[in-house]
Amino acid sequence: MVGRGSFTESFPLFGQDLSDYDELFSENLDWLLKVRAQERITWSGRHRSPIDDRAVYPRPFQDPMPVWIAVGGTPQSVKRAATLDLPMALAIIGGAPARFRHVVDLYRETAEQAGHDPATLPISINAHGFLADDARNAAEIAFPPFAETMTRIERERGWPPTSRAQFDAETTLRGAAFVGSPQEVIEKILYQHEIFQHQRFLLQLTVGPMPHAEVMRAIELLGTEIVPVVKREIGTDDSPGAVSAIRFFLHDTKPVTTLGITVHRQDHENRVEGEAVCYTFPGPQ
Repeated sequence: MVGRGSFTESFPLFGQDLSDYDELFSENLDWLLKVRAQERITWSGRHRSPIDDRAVYPRPFQDPMPVWIAVGGTPQSVKRAATLDLPMALAIIGGAPARFRHVVDLYRETAEQAGHDPATLPISINAHGFLADDARNAAEIAFPPFAETMTRIERERGWPPTSRAQFDAETTLRGAAFVGSPQEVIEKILYQHEIFQHQRFLLQLTVGPMPHAEVMRAIELLGTEIVPVVKREIGTDDSPGAVSAIRFFLHDTKPVTTLGITVHRQDHENRVEGEAVCYTFPGPQ
């Protein structure tokens, strides 16, 4: 995924002008797509030195390398993804997800206007969440690190701190956070799939440090209780184009399960500080 990002602190660190925010991204994206398309590249832009017939190695295993445009709902970013015929990863980390329906509609309409087939362009919904055997336990585990992390960011930006009432509102069916029991998360995935008809769902399980064992249990619940039901409900158990299973391992043990998910984990002092789980629905990849 590539995106403009919501944090601007790096601009002065790299000597960049914040007024060039969008132009920098457009230029770098153009460069990335050219590097993806050809082994040797000649390229020039306004914000970096030119490249004259240079080879770029190593080449990606996937050809072409998947490039998704990550957006938060800004129309300009949505239109860019659609015009370039690139998949869109839509982050919904607050507010009512139904309010983002217009973003997906704009993406598909713009793609069609640009001469692309919207049916071949996958969409991912990216969200925060956490799973436990019961909903109350999931919320009790997830809220403290979530509130600490988000409040720190909000303080830096002059915003009020995250409250428990706000957090609990986001965990309801029509809220943005996938926090709850397996059944509640199943209902929420299916609810949003009815709205967006998306092909991928990426869940960031940890916002702030969380106990390693609890995160591993959340992944297990996702793979053993949630994924099979979602696949059955949307008719993908044996459908052509269903995601190939990906195994993940816990340390040096045998695979605990075989899942249609991808896991990224950073382990530090037995606490997981970054965890993302991606479930792919059938359709364009």
